[in-house]
Amino acid sequence: MFDHIGIAATDLAASQAFYLAALEPIGVSLLMRDGSAIGLGQGSKPSFWVGVDGAQVAPMHLAFRAENRAQVQEFHRKALAAGGRDNGPPGLRPEYHANYYAAFVIGPDGHNLEVVCHRPE
Repeated sequence: MFDHIGIAATDLAASQAFYLAALEPIGVSLLMRDGSAIGLGQGSKPSFWVGVDGAQVAPMHLAFRAENRAQVQEFHRKALAAGGRDNGPPGLRPEYHANYYAAFVIGPDGHNLEVVCHRPE
């Protein structure tokens, strides 16, 4: 449904370091950069933009899809190591559906970052 999404940050360098470390397990890399924004994505198209525009940052919930539960676990480990704050360790969330396996981390500027796998394993 979405082609791309953008979020605000107060410190672009800190956000770049955090998101690259946290999302590396699902194949996200830096694809574009200009003075006030970075474009991250899988493959060759940036689909996740982080930019500084001077506006007050309103925390958002962002969920990224993982191919397997090991990626969810690795995301959680790397996001915490990169300075994120735990907001829910890797595990099943049966209140969503039987195979909803996710982890949650609060990152720079208070954004709630989730990586989720919907496959049974």
